[in-house]
Formats: sequence, structure tokens, C-alpha cells
Amino acid sequence: MVETAGGGPGDGAAEVLDRPLPDGVRRRVVQIVSDGFGGLTVGELPAQLRQYARFAPNRRAKFAGNAMAAALETDPLFRQRIAEKFREAQPELSGALDSASPPPAADPLDVAAAAYVLRPTGWVKLVTAAGEEAQRADAERADEESRVELERLREELTQTREQTRTDTERMRTELDAAKKEAESLHRKLRAATSDVKRGEAALRKLQAEMETVRAEGHTHVSAAESESRRLKARLGEAEAALEATRKAAREGRSVEDMRVRLLLDTVLDAAQGLRRELALPPVSVRPAETVDAVEPGRMTPKDIAARALSENDPAILDQLLALPQAHLVVDGYNVTKTGYPQMPLEKQRLRLLGQLSQLAAQTGAEVTCVFDGAELAAPVLLAPPRGVRVLFSKPGVTADELIRQLVRAEPPGRPVIVASTDREVADGVARAGARPVASAVLLKRLS
Repeated sequence: MVETAGGGPGDGAAEVLDRPLPDGVRRRVVQIVSDGFGGLTVGELPAQLRQYARFAPNRRAKFAGNAMAAALETDPLFRQRIAEKFREAQPELSGALDSASPPPAADPLDVAAAAYVLRPTGWVKLVTAAGEEAQRADAERADEESRVELERLREELTQTREQTRTDTERMRTELDAAKKEAESLHRKLRAATSDVKRGEAALRKLQAEMETVRAEGHTHVSAAESESRRLKARLGEAEAALEATRKAAREGRSVEDMRVRLLLDTVLDAAQGLRRELALPPVSVRPAETVDAVEPGRMTPKDIAARALSENDPAILDQLLALPQAHLVVDGYNVTKTGYPQMPLEKQRLRLLGQLSQLAAQTGAEVTCVFDGAELAAPVLLAPPRGVRVLFSKPGVTADELIRQLVRAEPPGRPVIVASTDREVADGVARAGARPVASAVLLKRLS
């Protein structure tokens, strides 16, 4: 374990430690170097330690420990200077080591660290013995700690077993109670599930009944709204008729007089037209001429049947407009959107009114064109063409309702023709005594 390196027998400086310095001894050596570090000048310090000259002993031992241990091992002069400072600080321990009789009560780590710095004869044995003693003390301490820990663990294991036994009994009791409670809850759950199913069935039935009631309510509301609109329309008509009656009374005549006069003119014109159509001779009719027979050169029933016109033939409109005091009422947007829907509304109105003006000039019939006021974003500045009356429905009133009002305003017996494809309008005016004509027929006649 001890080797000589360049010195004679008994020279401690020639001894070499063949194993690493024990950690406890190394910490004491670093502390010795740090304590003696402050007594040296900067020039007496090795170059690698000069930067730590101004450090406090504790910081010096913390940050320069490795560097000081290395310098002490490799720089004999630095070790001698540190040894001198130690001899001054610890003369008794130093003298005991020089006489090879270390104090028996001294700490083996302190003795080994001092021997490592002073390097007396046999210092390697002291360091080795201190390391072994430290290891043995550590082992004994570890054994004692292990024994204490083992006793503690055994006590904990005993307590744990007892606690486990107690917890097991308690948990077994709780498990039995939980099983009984679970069985009770299962029974309650089955009963609740049955109640829920019955409730869902009742809810579905109630929802179906509610849907039925809601549908009936919607139907009643729709019927009530329709009836309300109809009553409002009739009320508006009544108010308009009342206002017209008042106005006629103020002017010295009544609406009935106007209707009767118009009907009388219609009958007279119809009689004159019938006379012209029949071309009756000035003489009275002979009885023999009243007998129905086919005379030579006259039309047969087949010829008469061949002259019947189709509902879509524009000639039927000419025949209707040829009747005395005929009045043509046109559902404006229904006609324009049937004939030329791609045009803007303004151009649709102008085109239709221009064509109706020509028709009125050709037939002499009264022409009224009705437009839906709901289609308007602003009031229309429009000069009606000659021979055509232009009307827009008021807010809340549709063009269909305005057309029905115009038809009801005419006296019974006057020929009124309504041009519209709307089935509801056609049926309504037909019940009021007017003759409906499809919009396509009017468009064919105008073209």
C-alpha cells in the first residue's frame, strides 16, 4: 500500500496514497486549505487559486474546493505553506503527528486530514485507517438505521395488518348493507322504469292530442282570419258605398238611379243591337214564318254547330266586348306575368296599358285595369291612357278583392268580362254574374 518515490526510508513525503482520498477526509482537507488560504499572499498562491484570494473561507471552500485539493496534491511548495499555517493553528495535533502518536480521543477524520497535509512518516496508513474507520462507522450507522427502519416497518406492518383486518370486517359489513340497498334500489329502479314507460306513453298520447288541438286551432284561426278579412272587405265596400251614396245625394242623384239608368241604357242598346242583328222588316211577322223548318239556302244545324268558338279562341272576347255597355276588368299583373314576366313591373304596366288603350278604341267597351298595390315600393306617377281606367288596390286589400268589388258594384244584367287566370278570382266573379276569360285569351287578342 505504501510506495517510495525518490526519498529515503522513513520520509513521509515519499509515500504515495494508492486509492482515492475518502470523502470525509477530503472535506476536512479542503477546510484546512481554506482556513490557511487567507494567511498567504497572492504571490504565494498557485496561479489557478489567485482568483479566489478575496473569497470568504466558506465561499472559498464551496467554489474552489476541487482546485485547492488538486493544487495541494500537485504543488509541494503550496502544501508546505498550508502545512506551516496548520502547525501554527494546531500545534498540539501537529506535534502528536510528528511524534507518530496521534491523540486517541481525536476524530479519525481530523487526524487523517492533518496527516495528509503535514505528510509525516506513516501518513498513508493514517489516511487509510481513517477511511476504513469512516466506512466502518458509516456501515454501523447504516446497519443501525436499517435495524431501526426494520423495527419501524415491522410495527407499521403489524398496525397495517390489524387495520386491514378491521377495515376488512367493516367493509364486509358495509358490502352486505350495500348489497341489500342495491337490491332495494333495483326494485325501486324497475318500478321507476315502469312508471317512466307509462309516463312516456301518456306523454306521447298527450302530444298527439296537443298536435290535433293545435292543428284545429290553426284551422280555426285561419278561418277566423279569412272571415275577418272578408268582413273587413265587406265593411270597406259598405263604407265606400255609403260614401258614394252621400256623394250622389249631395249631387242630387242616388247610386240606384245611376245603376238603373246604366241598366236602362244597356237594355236599349241591346234592343237596338238585336234589331240591327235580326234586321227585322218593318212589317209584322206572319204566323207561317214562326214554323221551324229548313228553307232552301239557309244554314243547317250542322253549320250552326260548326260556328261554335273554343274557350281559348280570341274571337270569343270580341263577341263579348261587342255586347252593349260591355265592361272589361283586367287583372293587370296576372296578365303581364303570364305574357312577359321577365320585364320590370313598370314596363309591364306600360305595355299592357298601351295595348288596352288600342283595344278600347277598337271596341268602344269600358276598360278597367287593376294592379296590386302591395307590389309598389312608392306611389306610381302614371297618366292613364285614353279609354282605360287604372286602379291600384289600397294597403291591406289585394287586387283580387278589388276586382270582386268592381263586379259587385255593377248592376245585374250588365255584361262584365274579367280577364284573369287566377282560379279563385274566376270562380268569385262567375258567382257574381261576370264572365271570366283566361289571361292567355286576352294576350292573344292584344297581339
